[in-house]
Amino acid sequence: MNRSSSTHQNWYLAISVLIITVVPVIFVRGEYGGADGQAAKAISEAHPDYEPWFEPFFEPPSGEIESLLFSSQAAIGAGVIGYAIGLYKGRNQKK
Repeated sequence: MNRSSSTHQNWYLAISVLIITVVPVIFVRGEYGGADGQAAKAISEAHPDYEPWFEPFFEPPSGEIESLLFSSQAAIGAGVIGYAIGLYKGRNQKK
């Protein structure tokens, strides 16, 4: 595979990812929410007298901070995984 073909393939993949992520947001109407809220609702409907057996250690002061912490955790995890993949790929190319 030559370099030009690889570059075109990368652009096609990037455009495909954008289309897959943007199209549902534009054309699918509804409420976007996480699984946590749906799970709590399902538990409260199935067992109205249920009481949690633990409390969280840290409760973020707002939903924005909770989202920030979640996205930071995801970014750090992605960085670690990307570093490991790059490290092993570099080691294999040296051999």
